Amino acid sequence: MNVHSKIVAGALGVALVAACATSPTGRTQLLVFPESSAIAASKQAYSEMLTPLAEEHKLDTDPALKRRVDAIVERIKEQAIAMRPDTRSWNWEMTIIEDAETVNAWAMAGGKMALYTGLVEQLEPSDDELAQVLAHELAHALAKHSVEKMSVAAATSVGVQTVGVATGSGLAMQGSALLAALAVSLPNSRSMESEADRIGIELAAKAGYDPRAAVTLWEKMGALGNGGQPQFLSTHPHPATRQAALAALVPQMLPLYEQARR
Repeated sequence: MNVHSKIVAGALGVALVAACATSPTGRTQLLVFPESSAIAASKQAYSEMLTPLAEEHKLDTDPALKRRVDAIVERIKEQAIAMRPDTRSWNWEMTIIEDAETVNAWAMAGGKMALYTGLVEQLEPSDDELAQVLAHELAHALAKHSVEKMSVAAATSVGVQTVGVATGSGLAMQGSALLAALAVSLPNSRSMESEADRIGIELAAKAGYDPRAAVTLWEKMGALGNGGQPQFLSTHPHPATRQAALAALVPQMLPLYEQARR
């Protein structure tokens, strides 16, 4: 490690000590970066990740699916803003990636989201089930999980090297964008997943989507996994575990759903 990287590593070490925060569910989080920095980095990373796909004409290719997904996201987004009013200023964005083989969805800091057509084509979800996927991913952004994963990545030798090289070249934003892109591919911790499940099912219920669909969604995920684990499952706990935990939340969420339906 060169002198500059050691300085970066030392600075990160100091930041780690003073970077504890609390999530929406009361969980202690390690947040080295301010959320505003993570949002700026995610904006750049989102553009850089999607630009090649746009050039290949693989974005938002099905107008009917785009309208369906946007309508669901809009309803859930309203509830997210009610939960965290500061997110009203986010530049929310939802992109559908044409990839029939990939069963996946993700969200970055600042409400930058993506859904792969493989998830819709292979699971054939109802609107209620699709809402559970989208609300879960949106919940990751709401709970600052991208910021948390970027912080963890920055604390590793790979993260230190990435940021060190970038800052040493006068390219700090590029280094942060790399961490933001890396955060999408890193698996969420069990704590993050449980938290996104808890927040997501509540957001969906308040938006008028049946919370029981969270259980049927994971039944479908489990069945799909039997034929070879899809990417979405590679970064999530076992479907049966997820299904049982969500089923336990359903009784609490049904009144919210019924109130929204009224």
